[in-house]
Amino acid sequence: MPGFEVFGAEEKKEIAEVLDTGVLFRYEFPSERRGIYKVRRFEEEFARYCGVGHAQAVTSGTAALKVALAAMGVGPGDEVITQGFTFVATWEAIFDVGAVPVFAEVDDTLNLDPADLEEKITPRTRAIIPVHMMGAPARMEEIMAIADRHGIPVLEDTAQAPGAAINGRKCGSFGLCGTFSFDPVKTITTGEGGMIVTDDEALWRRMSEYQDHGHDHVPNPGGRGGEGRSFIGFNYRMMELQGAIGLAQLAKLDGIIESQRRNKAALRQVVSQLPGVSFRTVLDPDGDNASFLAFFLPDAAAALKVNETLAANGAGAVYFANNTWHYYPKWEHLLAGSTLAKSGWPFKEADGRRRVQYDPQALPKSAAIMDRLLVYPVPIKLSDERLEQIAEAVKAAC
Repeated sequence: MPGFEVFGAEEKKEIAEVLDTGVLFRYEFPSERRGIYKVRRFEEEFARYCGVGHAQAVTSGTAALKVALAAMGVGPGDEVITQGFTFVATWEAIFDVGAVPVFAEVDDTLNLDPADLEEKITPRTRAIIPVHMMGAPARMEEIMAIADRHGIPVLEDTAQAPGAAINGRKCGSFGLCGTFSFDPVKTITTGEGGMIVTDDEALWRRMSEYQDHGHDHVPNPGGRGGEGRSFIGFNYRMMELQGAIGLAQLAKLDGIIESQRRNKAALRQVVSQLPGVSFRTVLDPDGDNASFLAFFLPDAAAALKVNETLAANGAGAVYFANNTWHYYPKWEHLLAGSTLAKSGWPFKEADGRRRVQYDPQALPKSAAIMDRLLVYPVPIKLSDERLEQIAEAVKAAC
């Protein structure tokens, strides 16, 4: 699953070229860097890979969400719909721009349920964030049809699904923009880092400026222009070492996905022996980035019992119903309205009025799905010994 499994000479070569220049900053110093702009090249090649016109590199996948939302003009008084099965960063970024996250159900794709999405739209909805969880696409054609009908922009959270596609079209390219993460356990990694892709040049320009304190960037993305600023920004700049690693990892992405698909098929064949097992709906098997194998048992009791046996035999799966990072009812700080702000923001207004409160029972359809779900992360390198261990554990569970 994570790109660090294939670190090698390619990453070292790209990093060495940066170190030879002595320039780690992504902008300026043209004479010292001698034409070497790793982050800029990473952006250009990533945009080309995704089939879009523009890409903006930032410090993390979380920053990518924040920068995209800010550039879209989302802020206080707005609502943003996303799903109750995602990493906490998705809704942290919504809060951080001053908007309110509205959580919708997932369906058997483990991604945003289009039917519940439409139910959650209000006059205050300013964006929709479907999340391509665990490497497989959300129902983007249906989601885009709903969004277009209501005139609401879509931001695709593609943190866990670089390279995934629907009928040949890359995830991240369906909406107004798409965000990616390159943290230590992502399909390709730069240690930390993120990317936003879009075909909207004006949006890209705003993102480019916002992530660099509002600097105008008029001449080109390698310079900072005449120091004019149209709006305030912040610092979410990716540095050259990250861009260098990203270039090497991006060149390996298709090979990584090919290996994961092969290993996922082997794991699926093993897991298929479990009585009553069924598998997650993957809309386009040829577009699955195959970083996870998700499967269902008939009910929660069966899932827990099977996983207990798997774990006892050294091959436990992830039971996301108890996962505190990715599942709505387990986000205790969200449900309790916990914050460092003395005013209670973002859960309270400055005058103490309650702004938003979340009910842990609000997503019953998702709960019925998640309670039965077990997941195996799919490695890029799967040894025969590890596959045999999993097979023996499944046999014991049977």
